[in-house]
Amino acid sequence: MARTRGSAERLAAVAEAIRKTGGAATPYLIDLSDAAAIAETAARIRRDCGLPDILINNAGAGRWLPLIETTAEDALRMIEVPYLAAFNLTRALLPAMVARRSGAIAFVTSPASYIAWPGASAYIAARRAVAGLAETLQSELRGTGLAVTLIVLGTVETPYWDHNPGSRETMPKSNPRLFPVMTADQAAGAIVEGVAERRAFVVKPAIYRVLFVLNALFPRLVASQIRRATGKPSTASS
Repeated sequence: MARTRGSAERLAAVAEAIRKTGGAATPYLIDLSDAAAIAETAARIRRDCGLPDILINNAGAGRWLPLIETTAEDALRMIEVPYLAAFNLTRALLPAMVARRSGAIAFVTSPASYIAWPGASAYIAARRAVAGLAETLQSELRGTGLAVTLIVLGTVETPYWDHNPGSRETMPKSNPRLFPVMTADQAAGAIVEGVAERRAFVVKPAIYRVLFVLNALFPRLVASQIRRATGKPSTASS
């Protein structure tokens, strides 16, 4: 209950800040793991505010744990949010957006969509599902007037880390000058820019693009280096 109250208070504070700058905002508190609640809230939004021009799927949940320490319930929660949350919310609004022939849908994910490291199996699987959904929709919705943007963000300093203790320690260590931690404002700016420009793929920091290409060309070498960065022994070779 305390976490729910905290979420409601943060939503209200963001809405109020938007109103103070002359904008309009209506917050909706929802459990994104509940498909029925998503359908109901999507209908409420359409009644209250009309069909959205932009949908941003940016929910995330789940501790980074090795497979043998991840319960079936943990794995289900990480599939429910972010993957099924994005699937169900997009599905609830998509038919009307396609009929209108305009709008934008963004999916925010992490580098885990393209690289893997030890100790985060369920999280990585869920993030790859989000990327797969976005990439498939880019193909399915071509020619409909809708833009689909997949946004890959590196480490962002948000309350996620407080809600998922131990996850930060599982993260591969990296040079902060090459892979700087982003603020929430910087992440928001990357999302806004990508959606406004109707880009298919946004990666921040951009150095991750190089890592993704290297991983595609030399997967065993990259896997070896990532394991070393997490402090795990590796016998892989290029």
